[in-house]
Amino acid sequence: MKIVIFGPGPKFKGGIANYTLSLAKEFDKCDDVDVNIVSWTHQYPSIIPRDFINRSITADPLEDTKIKVTYVTNFNNPLSWHQTADVINNIKPDILIVQWAIAIQGLPINTILKKVKAKTNCEIIFILHVVKQKEESIVDNFLLKRALRNADSYIVHAQKYYEELRQVFPEQNFFVDPSGKRASSPNEKTVIKLYHPVYDMFTPDPNFDKKKIKEELGLRKNVFLFFGFIRKYKGLHNVIKAFAKLAGERDDVSLLVVGESFWNTLDTNKLSTRIKKGVFGAIKKIILKKKEDESDYRPLDLIDELHLRDKVITVNSYVPNEEVHKYFQAADCNVLFYLVATPSGVESTAYNFSVPSIATRIGHFSESIRDGYNGYLAEPNDIDSMYLAMKKFVEHPIPKENVTETAKNLSWENYIKAILNK
Repeated sequence: MKIVIFGPGPKFKGGIANYTLSLAKEFDKCDDVDVNIVSWTHQYPSIIPRDFINRSITADPLEDTKIKVTYVTNFNNPLSWHQTADVINNIKPDILIVQWAIAIQGLPINTILKKVKAKTNCEIIFILHVVKQKEESIVDNFLLKRALRNADSYIVHAQKYYEELRQVFPEQNFFVDPSGKRASSPNEKTVIKLYHPVYDMFTPDPNFDKKKIKEELGLRKNVFLFFGFIRKYKGLHNVIKAFAKLAGERDDVSLLVVGESFWNTLDTNKLSTRIKKGVFGAIKKIILKKKEDESDYRPLDLIDELHLRDKVITVNSYVPNEEVHKYFQAADCNVLFYLVATPSGVESTAYNFSVPSIATRIGHFSESIRDGYNGYLAEPNDIDSMYLAMKKFVEHPIPKENVTETAKNLSWENYIKAILNK
């Protein structure tokens, strides 16, 4: 069987690139599966002022695999969209898996899939990491429909995303099944309701000296971790405000913030960066439904404003995969006080280290986190509720065994069995 995964290859930063790589590696373990990644070279319009390339890679992530990667799709070059379709058609896949995360990519993806469907009979499966966009624009529904209409099947990681898919296609009949069984009626499209698997690319260090690392980082007894890109929808400003209330009561708590500020990856002294920021900001004001500019989001300023410098430790940069374990193994609790929830790679990574999570009661978190068992839930946009969840964790810690047990049901092996319908 031949499988093509269309999405960002391993040279890119971020959760979708990690997801693509982990999925490909799991397929590569199957003796009867030949897997190819067909990747973007540029995922977004070139005017976006951000560096998306992972420049911290020190080892070949495809070492000891048979996975083939082709970097071909340039968002800014429509000719490459047709070249992408040609690459996929030449492979002659049985299954084409499309990683879907942002509506703006609907234009090239629609062009690619129309040409693929004209030349092959492969099953096209969209993995819907999101449906409704985190930053909604006036063109989302148009682009969503153009791309997603090409699917034979969809994978969702929470009930919320199935409901959003139904809103996009209200006239479409869907067959929903968690096992991978496909719809028998030609009038139905399949929705495979799965989960965000636990990343296996991040492994605990069995010789990790937690006490030593905590001393080196200046961490206290109870460590709350915020990990990942710093973007407004992830609610770091609320995390810091809630932590400030807890820190005002206790001297044995630390907040460890580890991640790159999403919109601050380019040299702002360069003319090209200033031009990109200006043009991109103007375009966003036209097409986004909410007019606020996330490039001005500076939650780390709260650390000094709230006099938390001695209790909040920051690593404000992109962390190489080889160093991820250090921060999760030093932490006691993973904090996900998101404003908008999407299936979280950070949550899955925490499971890999048996670190409990506390999260806002939005999106899929109320499905994946059982309050009091593998984490705690707080009410969204409620600082007092978030503070109480943090306080509850310190006073009544979640047993790591509960998190380990939860992770057993989130394997990549079972995930691909559903895709292969085995």
